[in-house]
Amino acid sequence: MPTSESGDSASWFRWGIGAVLTGALVWVLFFDSHSLLRRYYWQQELESLNRENARLQSKINRLQKKLDRPLPDSVVERIARNEYGMKRPGETIYRVKPEQSRSASE
Repeated sequence: MPTSESGDSASWFRWGIGAVLTGALVWVLFFDSHSLLRRYYWQQELESLNRENARLQSKINRLQKKLDRPLPDSVVERIARNEYGMKRPGETIYRVKPEQSRSASE
């Protein structure tokens, strides 16, 4: 017949195992490098990055469609003249400075 001492030691053993398992569970849930809390933050960051990726991809598609459309000749000529100072052969360009108002200089 078991004595009360063996019953007490078995009870302490069960409590010890329970405490160790509870400690391990708390460690894994909150303090481990791959804890559930960190996994939750990583999941939020992943969703945010996926949304940004989708937004940037749609912007890329929009810009690609703009590149696929050729510019009209009048637009190309305007850009060449204004931004790059180009001219047609035999053409003379006169640059006129805007007149300053007299009230500003007086």
